[in-house]
Amino acid sequence: MDLILHNVLNALVFALVGIVIFVLAFAIIDKATPYHLWKEIVQEHNTALAILVGAMSIGICIIIAAAVH
Repeated sequence: MDLILHNVLNALVFALVGIVIFVLAFAIIDKATPYHLWKEIVQEHNTALAILVGAMSIGICIIIAAAVH
């Protein structure tokens, strides 16, 4: 039981670290672009930008998952 609790705690910690790193990476990308990503995607309905940000998000998540693993 102690081993299961330890593994669950590790998974939660690594998931939290991954989410924090992802949010920081998204914020850096948002600051590096000349426009506000969220406004362009949600309010202006920029589909091409949404696809690009989705692809970048998947790439960042894969890198974070490999680093955490």
